[in-house]
Amino acid sequence: MAHYTTKDIRNIALVGHGGAGKASLVEALLLEAGVIGKRGAVEKGNTVSDFDALEKNHGHSLESAVISFDHKGRRINLIDTPGYPDFIGRTLSVISAVETVAVVINAQTGVEMVAQRMMQGAAQRGLDRIIIINRIDAPEADLVACLNHIRELFGSECLPVNLPAEGGSCVVDCFFRPSAEKTDFSSVEQAHTQLIDQVVEVDEELMELYLEQGQELSPQQLHEPLEQALREGHLIPVTFTSAETGAGLAELLEVFAELMPNPTEGNPRRF
Repeated sequence: MAHYTTKDIRNIALVGHGGAGKASLVEALLLEAGVIGKRGAVEKGNTVSDFDALEKNHGHSLESAVISFDHKGRRINLIDTPGYPDFIGRTLSVISAVETVAVVINAQTGVEMVAQRMMQGAAQRGLDRIIIINRIDAPEADLVACLNHIRELFGSECLPVNLPAEGGSCVVDCFFRPSAEKTDFSSVEQAHTQLIDQVVEVDEELMELYLEQGQELSPQQLHEPLEQALREGHLIPVTFTSAETGAGLAELLEVFAELMPNPTEGNPRRF
């Protein structure tokens, strides 16, 4: 059994409106991490998180479920929460147990009421937030409109750390290892520049090096200001995934492991 210090632990609540695909996303992440050999399905009643008989009968979560697994030296604890409006109180009651709230949004339907309420609740509690746009492979999904609506509702600090490519069949990293690969909209260069511009705003010395002297910043230089930007709500990462095809899952796990805070990283806004 692996042993972890608190700096290797990531506590993350998956929240969002019913039908956003949270339970399916958990299954896909567990498969990607090598925890399970076959992905369960909500309609078959064999998902890891919806294990209760009533949940299987209703086809959606009624209570929160904790799923823990290891990934690249990190211990990731996910809390899969109910998504229907009747259960908002139950979901809000558990998010204070985590450092990060991951808001899952259905690319087909866009931002719905529960997602808005969870974004507000997480902000009020001073929690780090990340937005996951799921079901990017759906032919009727308008990803540009969805991202624009997210930024209109929650602010310009919502910036993509990856972008969909090849018709939503994969995603391209814009932060960890930016490249010249083509994307379905925007570009890696533009997204990378927006991320760096946003992060350096919390560090005057880095801002001077980057904006006035034109110095290229290393990941090591960006690490602390990035964490500060996340803690202060100055940056809300947006990622793209498809639980159905597996697009973006490896990248999402990397974001969970490398960007999101651990329990030892205090948040001055939290209490």
